[in-house]
Amino acid sequence: MRIVVVGGVAAGMSCAARARRLDEFADIVVFERAQHVSFANCGLPYHIGEVIAERGHLLLQTPGSLRDSLDLDVRTGTEVLAIDPDTHVVRVRVLASGEEYDEPYDKLALCPGASPVVPPLPGVDLPGIHVLRRIGDMDRIKAAVDGRSPNGERSVRHAVVIGAGYIGLEMAENLRHRDLDVVVVEMAEQIMPPLDRELTSTLEGYLRAHGVGLRLGTRATAFREGPDGRLRVELESGEVLMTDLVMLAAGVRPSTELAVAAGLELGQRGGIAVDEHLRTSDPDIYAAGDAIEVAHHVLPGTWSIPLAGPANRQGRVAAENICGRPTSFGTVQGTAVVKVFDMVAGGTGANQRQLEAAGVPFERVHLHPSGHAGYYPGTASMHLKLLFAPATGRLLGAGIIGFDGVDKRLDVLATAIRAGLTVFDLEELELAYAPPFGSAKDPVNMAGFLGANLLRGDIGLWYASDYPAATDHARVIDVRGPDEFAAWHLPGAENVPLPTLREAQEGWNREHPIRLYCGVGFRSYLAYRALAQRGFTDVKTLSGGMLTFRAHHDVPLAAGEDRHAPEVHYAEPVSGASSDPPV
Repeated sequence: MRIVVVGGVAAGMSCAARARRLDEFADIVVFERAQHVSFANCGLPYHIGEVIAERGHLLLQTPGSLRDSLDLDVRTGTEVLAIDPDTHVVRVRVLASGEEYDEPYDKLALCPGASPVVPPLPGVDLPGIHVLRRIGDMDRIKAAVDGRSPNGERSVRHAVVIGAGYIGLEMAENLRHRDLDVVVVEMAEQIMPPLDRELTSTLEGYLRAHGVGLRLGTRATAFREGPDGRLRVELESGEVLMTDLVMLAAGVRPSTELAVAAGLELGQRGGIAVDEHLRTSDPDIYAAGDAIEVAHHVLPGTWSIPLAGPANRQGRVAAENICGRPTSFGTVQGTAVVKVFDMVAGGTGANQRQLEAAGVPFERVHLHPSGHAGYYPGTASMHLKLLFAPATGRLLGAGIIGFDGVDKRLDVLATAIRAGLTVFDLEELELAYAPPFGSAKDPVNMAGFLGANLLRGDIGLWYASDYPAATDHARVIDVRGPDEFAAWHLPGAENVPLPTLREAQEGWNREHPIRLYCGVGFRSYLAYRALAQRGFTDVKTLSGGMLTFRAHHDVPLAAGEDRHAPEVHYAEPVSGASSDPPV
């Protein structure tokens, strides 16, 4: 059998390598238009920032090493021009010489990846405007950042990053590592559109504190060369940014030109349509990676989700089917994480906006646990948002932002979503605990407790996104201490500190709506339980407390306030050695 693979890197090389392991006698040819067929594309920003000092550490395999280890015929610098499904031939061109020839195949794996979105704006092709997708792109950007004028001054002192997704934020961080002034431009009203708003505002403040300027809710409309040779970035808002380097990080789109020309079917979102075996509409052509659409684990329909993990798995599944081993590719849930200086943010499954757009019913909880035991040094609170089905508690999505321990909680929740677990299952998970790593009640358990409490009716919630409507005609009670209340509180709120609540509630109208809140939601939960058991019929507590409220509404801290102040101001004996209050 002759197998031709179009495209290398994640999906293509995974497909070729797996095919060889399954069929020692197949002829396997890989065509890659660029000069590098196997490299760590997720590491490219970090070499520009000199966090990864050695360029060679990003180069994983070469045509020679793949020939020696797997007997693969890898041809770099060779572009596939066309596919003829009728004759089972691909037309290719050697870029260095211009030579063209036909290559036959029995089975074809189409793995062309995705192309950076380059908006059709005036001046977008000017020197100094870059995308980052391949090793060559990285080399050009790093050479520009490294450059010096004849008198020894830096050639690039300022950069504009267009797009505040994962790649855009990684580039902003790494350009700051190189001491550049950086401004990020994002057309959405927030950074990291895959996460919900209340999770991203804290990260926005953190970026600004590290010298990264943000221009949100606007977009670039033109690029022009200034009289001093610098670039003028004109924004929709009317602002003009003068800069030395522009990094386009506005997303990617599936590379489907070959598929369209070959008559292959596309999906509803413009990617290549495949079945569960990753077979296209032609039975001898398979496709994998960023160019295809696959089923989402939570949302209806097919989605284009360009991530390295799914691309590698898809390449493997395509190879198994090509080699006669029937294998299905399941779903993708979009698990992703990013480090921005010392903060970490990520999500898995669906976010709230996606669920609302798809008409999928959901409930949600917010919490702010520490990354590890609060009495052990080096931790901080995180913001965890969990979404789940109202009827069953099945997990639908999660987003987290914080410092320590974010990635491991995200991975646990991603696994739980994949396994179809519920908030009730999260209550029962037995996770590794020692003070440097976690708490006896892990943040994942705590999210389960909160979700299960909501579904069992042990708590009623109101949300920051529903303010002020949620408090209309209600008595708003702040159960924090007097000093916290004096520093900042909701307009019209009454201060009834938790220790005084049981006595203060005597004589209150038990039918009148009451809306409680505190710092992160724990004290107001205790107040809720005290009132609900005393016959109050319309009581709700603010999900995630004022920390979530202020993040959602972008309310800055008042003078003297401490975002990481402990929520529990009194000792409460708890069975066992735990730093956490019971839920």
